[in-house]
Amino acid sequence: MDLGIIGYQRCGKTTIFNAVTKGNAATGAYGAGVQPNIGVVKVPDARLDQLAKLFSPKKFTLADIRYIDFPGDAFSTGQGPSPQFLAQLARCDALIHVVRVFKDETVAHPAGSVDAARDITAMDLELAFADAAFIEKRLERIEASTRSMKTSERGEAERETVLLQRLKAGLEADQPLRAQEMSAEEQKLLVNYQFLTDKPLLIVLNIDEGNAAHAPEIEAEYAGAEAGPHTAVAAISGKIEQELAQMSDDDAAEFRKDLGITEPGLDRMIRMSYQLTGLISFFTVGPDECRAWNVHAGATAPIAAGKIHTDLERGFIRAEVVHWDDLLAAGSMAEAKKQAHVRQEGKGYVVQDGDCLNVLFNL
Repeated sequence: MDLGIIGYQRCGKTTIFNAVTKGNAATGAYGAGVQPNIGVVKVPDARLDQLAKLFSPKKFTLADIRYIDFPGDAFSTGQGPSPQFLAQLARCDALIHVVRVFKDETVAHPAGSVDAARDITAMDLELAFADAAFIEKRLERIEASTRSMKTSERGEAERETVLLQRLKAGLEADQPLRAQEMSAEEQKLLVNYQFLTDKPLLIVLNIDEGNAAHAPEIEAEYAGAEAGPHTAVAAISGKIEQELAQMSDDDAAEFRKDLGITEPGLDRMIRMSYQLTGLISFFTVGPDECRAWNVHAGATAPIAAGKIHTDLERGFIRAEVVHWDDLLAAGSMAEAKKQAHVRQEGKGYVVQDGDCLNVLFNL
């Protein structure tokens, strides 16, 4: 899963990237032609931690997600992002918009003042404009291609035209695609398109160090204004979290305690971005390995099996399923079976968040 990090210059976007990936990418504005920074992050999961204590496995593997930090001035040219940049962004599964809330006289804001609401609105408009421009071009191509079609062949093209015109009108009324209602059939018509405003959006408020302990209140202040489908708000201090990322776990925990921070901001940011994409986690457990895997909510057991290995999906027979908390309470897989917590599920079973799967297959 790829999450694209965007934001205007000097918002602390790359600082956030360094904090979440424990990286050392150069901060400050850099050219739009420079390749994005890329880092892979493990998704914290206390459930798997507890299961690992039960099995003492030789190997412990968390699910991971990839963060892509796009150049800050890609949205600051005044002419809109380049087609190359938009194509890269379109391939992301979700977007993270880092918004500057912190004040620092030594780091001038490109717009001359710090105004988070203004920057959120401006970015929303840029993404909407990119989608509207794409829709306009697509409508022109559909119109050109239907001229040579027979009347009986125009049905799907006409349905797509009506849908795109409606979506474009919504964008012009400040409604991102993620907030516009679409039927399952309409969604199928757009399956090959990667609209930016249709992607889940996490707004990360980069706050002052002195306000780190007040992150929940700051989030609540902005969450009401930015509420919408597949949209969430998180407030963290990028500068503090970048420093914490370079410390040992014990030292970082002590530092957070001194600052009055009850939960690591980055853990919450990772979890929120993971959940926004509609992903859930299932586990494979045993003495050899305890591992978390991710699938989209609604995935069936064979699809989950395919995440482990394509052969498992192809030869799927059934899956032994036990929920993680039932297994933990039982104390062992054998005891969970005795207590009838382990079920035999077939191809139609929809995997639930926290399921432990043992896939039976035949090649």
